[in-house]
Amino acid sequence: MDHVYKNLKVEINNDIFLKDPESTDLGKRIIASSIDLIDDIGFEHFTFRKLGVAIGSNESSIYRYFENKHKLLIYLTSWYWSWIEYQFILQTVAISNPVDKLVQAITILTREVVQDMNYAHIDEIKLSNIVIEEYSKSYLTKEVDQENKDGYFAIYKRLVLRLRDMIAAANPNYAFPASLSSTIIEGSLHQHFLKNHFTALTDCNQQITPTDYFINLVQIINKNS
Repeated sequence: MDHVYKNLKVEINNDIFLKDPESTDLGKRIIASSIDLIDDIGFEHFTFRKLGVAIGSNESSIYRYFENKHKLLIYLTSWYWSWIEYQFILQTVAISNPVDKLVQAITILTREVVQDMNYAHIDEIKLSNIVIEEYSKSYLTKEVDQENKDGYFAIYKRLVLRLRDMIAAANPNYAFPASLSSTIIEGSLHQHFLKNHFTALTDCNQQITPTDYFINLVQIINKNS
């Protein structure tokens, strides 16, 4: 399976960036350092000026790749969801039983991330932290409808629909597969956030994972449908 991952190129909507950061060493340094910096200080305090200092380059050089930090956040989160989608597809395609396939899909979408050595300039663990802490800031904006129309969130939506179809295949009588799918994916981020910051508001902890919760939730729904 590892050799398959090495041949995969994460595809991002070209309208999100001005110049493909994967096409140059500087672009890859921008991506690597932006992940480090946002994970360290948070998106609110992150600026291109600080990023320029981190990479030892002029702030203007970053603007040749991204129009603003909002577009950079959309790029980073899109990369993450595309990376997750590759795992989702490759690790479920050979499973024939629809319930087993669904359980594996939920596991992939809700588990804690481990480092993927196939992308040297991407720290997937830090990027996962950013998605948990900051992803909602990419779409909770006044521009969300236009950006959605322009396809900025296409990868995330495609992943939700893939899971929706698996839910429907596992239980054709269940009336709300799209709602459950989006609840699992978005809810997983929220449960990880609660586990990190508001421990009294979740049953997830070091022993009970968001994966345990969402698999249990789906099993309950299947029994009651």
